[in-house]
Amino acid sequence: MADKTLIKLFDGKQVRIVWNEKEEKYYFAVADVVQVLTDSEDVKQYIKKMRARDPELNSNWGTICTPVEMLAPDGKHRVWHTARCRRYDRCLRRP
Repeated sequence: MADKTLIKLFDGKQVRIVWNEKEEKYYFAVADVVQVLTDSEDVKQYIKKMRARDPELNSNWGTICTPVEMLAPDGKHRVWHTARCRRYDRCLRRP
């Protein structure tokens, strides 16, 4: 799906971004955006609890967050949950 992972800094923290040539859209790593916006110590647990609090978000997670291969912090390519900018309002909405 994606060719290249870009890393941008926002508030001094890294946010991984992938440009999809075919769709002509940017995808942002959900975990990175949540980290920047919440300053959570454990992003995975924060997302897990957020999904548990909101059944609608949890049931639509696969629709809202697109799996995309990106460069992981350890330098390996892995599939991460991503979203486009307009999807983050759904991902981060509180019940």
